[in-house]
Amino acid sequence: MESAFGSDFFSGNRERLRQLFTGTAPIVITANGLMQKGGDEAYPFRQDSCFWYLTGVTEPDVVLVMDKGREYLIVPKRAAIIETFDGAIDTTEMAYRSGVRDVLPEKEGWKLLEGRLGKVQHVATLAASPAHLDVYGMYTNPARRTLIERIKKANADIELLDLRQHLARMRMLKQPAELVVLQQAIDMTIDTIKETMRPARLSKYAFEYEIEAEITRGFRRRGAEGHAFTPIVAGGKNACTIHHIKNDSRLTSDELLILDVGAMYQQYAADISRTYALHDRPSRRQEQIYEAVCEAQDYAYSLLKPGVILNEYEKEMESFIGEKLRELGLIKTITRETVRESGLFPHRVSHFLGIEAHDAGNYDEPLKPGVVLVAEPGIYIRDEGIGVRVEDDVLITEDGCSILSSKLPRQL
Repeated sequence: MESAFGSDFFSGNRERLRQLFTGTAPIVITANGLMQKGGDEAYPFRQDSCFWYLTGVTEPDVVLVMDKGREYLIVPKRAAIIETFDGAIDTTEMAYRSGVRDVLPEKEGWKLLEGRLGKVQHVATLAASPAHLDVYGMYTNPARRTLIERIKKANADIELLDLRQHLARMRMLKQPAELVVLQQAIDMTIDTIKETMRPARLSKYAFEYEIEAEITRGFRRRGAEGHAFTPIVAGGKNACTIHHIKNDSRLTSDELLILDVGAMYQQYAADISRTYALHDRPSRRQEQIYEAVCEAQDYAYSLLKPGVILNEYEKEMESFIGEKLRELGLIKTITRETVRESGLFPHRVSHFLGIEAHDAGNYDEPLKPGVVLVAEPGIYIRDEGIGVRVEDDVLITEDGCSILSSKLPRQL
C-alpha cells in the first residue's frame, strides 16, 4: 500500500517543531520499545505517535536527533537471531521515508550524540510518564525513561526541556494529507458498520463477538490495518461499562447494543459509536433515552466552532445533559455529583482525534479550523440495564463544524 505521507510531510513537521521551539538545545526523541507479551513474544508494536509524526519510522528503539542544522537517526543494533526471524532494518527505506539523510548505527550515533551532550546545558525531549499510570491501572512504555537515563549518564548536570505541549499543539491542527486519510478511515468504518448491522443480519447474531468478528473482517477487507482501538460491542447492561471490551456475552432481543469502533488507516484513527435496538420495536423508555442523547449531540454541534475552549464547553454539555436526565426522571437536581459521578454521564463529550483515537491536544486552548474531534454524548442507567451512546467525528471549520461521519444514519 502506497503511503499518503511522503518525506515532505515528516520534514515539514520537524521544521514546524524547530519554529515552535526557539531554543538552540539539541532535540532528542525516541521511538517506543517492544513490550514483552510472554516468553519470547512481544505485544504487537505500536509506534510512539509523536515519533511517527516527526519521522514516519515504524521500527522500535530508533532515536531522532535534531541539532542546529543537522539531523540524524540512530538505529539500534539487532541480534543476529532477531534479524533471522524478524528481518533486518532497511535503513535506506528509513532515510527515504523520513527525509533524514543520515541514518547511523547505534555505536557511531551515540558517540556523536554523547559528545554533543557533554558540551550543552539543555536538551529538549518528550518527558517520560510515570512507570505506572494509577488512574488507568497500566504500565507505560519505558523507552522515554530509558532515553533520559542515557542522556543523564552522558551529562549528569544537563537540564531537560519538555516538548510535549509543542507536539500537542502541532497535532491538534490537521494538515490536508491528514484530513484525507482520516476521512478514508472514517468511510471504511461507516461502510463496515452499515454492512454488519443491516436489519436482515442483526437478528442472526447470538453473541457480541460475532459482531466484533464481522467488523474486523470488514475493516481488513476495505484496506485498514485493523482496529484503531479495542472494539466495544456491548449489549444490554454491558453498555453501562463504558469500555466493555470482553465482547463475549449472549445477545437478547429486548436489549439495546452499543457499537463503538474505528478503523485504523495509515496510522490514523476513526472513532464512531452507534446504538441499535436488537428487535424491531424498541420500548418507549429506550426511545426516550436515545432521543435525549441525540438532542445532546445536536446541541454539541451547535457549540463546536472556532474560539471554543473544550473545558468550558464540557461544562455547558454537562448542564444540558443534566436537564435531560431530570426530564427522564433520573435526577432531581443538576450537579456534577448527580450527573457525572453518579455514572449516568461519566465521560467527556469530546476528545481530539487523529493518530490516536484519544489524540494529543490542549483542552484549554481555543479551537481553530482544522481541529478534528468527536461528539459522543451518552446516558447509562445501570439499574435499568440501558446504555446509549452516539458518537461522530467532527472537523472544526471557519464558521462552525462539519460532521465527517454524517453518512452513517443515526436512527435507533
